[in-house]
Amino acid sequence: MINNLVHALLGFISSHAHLALPTVFLVTFGESFAFVSFFFPGTTVILACGALIAAHALPAWPVIIGGIAGAVLGDSCSFWLGRRYGHLTETVWPFTRHPEMLTRGYEFFSRHGAKSIFLGRFLGPFRAVLPLLAGITKMSSARFWLANVTSAIIWVPALLAPGVLAGYGLSMLGAHRNWMVLAGLAITLSLAAAIVIVRRRGYLRGLKLDA
Repeated sequence: MINNLVHALLGFISSHAHLALPTVFLVTFGESFAFVSFFFPGTTVILACGALIAAHALPAWPVIIGGIAGAVLGDSCSFWLGRRYGHLTETVWPFTRHPEMLTRGYEFFSRHGAKSIFLGRFLGPFRAVLPLLAGITKMSSARFWLANVTSAIIWVPALLAPGVLAGYGLSMLGAHRNWMVLAGLAITLSLAAAIVIVRRRGYLRGLKLDA
């Protein structure tokens, strides 16, 4: 199902480049919003958009602006819901089915404090949960917004960069004639590089995170 969604999103984005900004906005908003993040493969789509930018199938700035805006708003909505309805969190899906998500999130939050909002942006399992927990624990709005905005500004270009680099490399090999091949190979190479970096630097030391 996720693969079909990725294929459909990339097909739509590549065929409607003029709608790249609102489309990417919705993708990163969904990826960052606590209760629907499981249905939005935002990381994969943004990586592929980097390859499409390299293939001149997408304009860079609308993707960057839309991605950052969606990520910021998604986290902000989760934060607001945590502050307003945090007492109901454990009674709604997906936390009724996966209560360990909250347990791990609280552990990470207690360990890193305000930094967890910034760090969590780059950790898939926590990306949409930590802003919610920040709201529940009544984190200062100023501290939350600082971490939220700065992390989004870094996160989107950081995801695009490996896709762009891989896309340029693959374009030189002639893969640019099939954008799906280009995007697929770029995603594979980018994810492989990310896994190596994470494991070598030990960012997840002591935490058993599921992809």
